[in-house]
Amino acid sequence: MDKNFLKEQEEKLEKEKAKIEEQLKLFARKSKKGKENWQTKMPVLDGNKEEEEADQLEEYLHLEAIKKSLEEQLKDIDLALKKIKKGKYGICEVCGKEIEKNRLKAIPQARTCSKCREEKL
Repeated sequence: MDKNFLKEQEEKLEKEKAKIEEQLKLFARKSKKGKENWQTKMPVLDGNKEEEEADQLEEYLHLEAIKKSLEEQLKDIDLALKKIKKGKYGICEVCGKEIEKNRLKAIPQARTCSKCREEKL
């Protein structure tokens, strides 16, 4: 892959990573366990207002699901950035062939080519 394309992809990935981290900061904080781990802010439950606390707990569970999805996206982005640095970016993890540029433009963190992605579905 040419250097200009790799540079563009790296910039896209870095921007997307920053955007996801900003989304996470709205309702979570980085865990002390690892830089890729985030903790959803837990509501304070004191047992006085059961209905209100049930709503807070439901919201917490909803945010926890969103957090997990965003964490997975961050992991894929970090992996793609590592691959760029190692010169392994754009190689399908299933068949070992080059991933199509159009696919990488649409999904810079793509780990498989279109053919292998379709077979997986």
